Order: sequence, then C-alpha cells, then structure tokens
Amino acid sequence: MIELNNISKKYGDQIVLDGFSYTFGENGITCLLGASGSGKSTLLNLLAGFDREYSGKILVDGQALSELSDEDLCEYRKHTIGFVFQEYHLLTGYTVLENILLAAELTCQDNAKNREWALSLLRRLNIEEKANEKIENLSGGQKQRVAIARALAMDPEVLLFDEPTSALDPEMVGEVLDLMKSLAESKMTMVVVTHEMGFAREVGTKVVFMDGGKILEEKTPEEFFEHPEHPRLQEFLAKVL
Repeated sequence: MIELNNISKKYGDQIVLDGFSYTFGENGITCLLGASGSGKSTLLNLLAGFDREYSGKILVDGQALSELSDEDLCEYRKHTIGFVFQEYHLLTGYTVLENILLAAELTCQDNAKNREWALSLLRRLNIEEKANEKIENLSGGQKQRVAIARALAMDPEVLLFDEPTSALDPEMVGEVLDLMKSLAESKMTMVVVTHEMGFAREVGTKVVFMDGGKILEEKTPEEFFEHPEHPRLQEFLAKVL
C-alpha cells in the first residue's frame, strides 16, 4: 500500500503539487487525469523515488521513502516499482531480449533463469518473435510492449505508466490498451497517467482528477464520468469527451 501525506513540490516558484494526499491500495488500477501541468507526471516520479525534493511523506508499506538511504532506495526501485516511460527509454543498438535481460539481471544472476524469465514475458506480451530484433527496427506499439516487459522483468509490486499511448500512432493505441487491460488481471497496484478516457472508464478501479497539484475529485469510473461534481472536472470532461 502507498500512502501520500500532504505532499508538496515546487520547481522554482511554481507549485506543482500542493498538499497532495491519497492512498493507493494493494491491487487495482488508479487512473490519473488532468490537464497538462496538473502534477500527474511529477507525482509518478515521486512514487518511483526519482525525485526526493518534496515536503510531506510518502509511505510504502509503512516505510517513508524520504528516510531510505541511497542504497535502500535503489533496492526499492529494483524490487517494488516498475516504470513504463512515455518515450520508452529503451537502449538502441541492443535487441529486444537484451533490453529485458539488462533489467532481469538486476535481481537474478543466473543467466539461464534470466533468459527463461525474459522470454516468458515476451511470450506473455505477444512479442517473442521480435526477441532478436534491434530496438530501432520496431514500431511504436512494439517498443511499448518491450518497455512494459522490461518494467515487469523485476516482478514489481507497483507498476507506473506515464502516458503509455501518447507517443503512439492512433492505430497502435488500441493494441497497447488491450495489453494493459490484460495486465489489470494481475495482482498488483497500477497507477496510470493517461489521456485515454475510454481506458479510464473501462479498466480503472478509481479515477482521480488533478488540477493545480491537488485532487479535485476521486471516484469509481462510473461515478466519475456519469456524475462529475466539481466545475473544473465538468469543464475538463466537456473538452475531452
């Protein structure tokens, strides 16, 4: 379980998160919605431990991230968090399998087991036939599948997605969303920053609307889309639906 207590974050004089408090459960998908600049991606970076400059407390299973040593924070990133980046951040010049193995080797030093695990992930994500293909030869949808496989390579408890379809051509969006729907059946916590309203409506366990670094509304998908209460949310949905 991840608990955020009164989190505030500034870049210079700009307030990005302003007294943000929320609890992510042990299972399910929380979709974060909001206009650009509302603090969604910043929040993911804090959850992943990429950014330690904030006030307030982030508790993961009762442990405050701010109290972890650099070494313990690395262990947290290795064993607890999987991050799927908006722009993939895969290593060009390497094959699909090599990208996955580089992540798997962080937690297991048995080469045979690493290879078996990596190939099982590629099979699960329906991209095993590209195992020996260089990253730069893949389509956007294929790269996103590899990025998800890499995030899963360390068997994380929490999977974070930062706009997983924003860099894709429209025809590839559907295949990645279908893949994420299948991942939703896994027993893990998923936090998804997304602009795909259909995904949030169909797959989300909770939908959170952020504006000005705060939560303005948080509901089940049905309540969120059918009965929006806050005027800012009503305005937002009028633009995107």
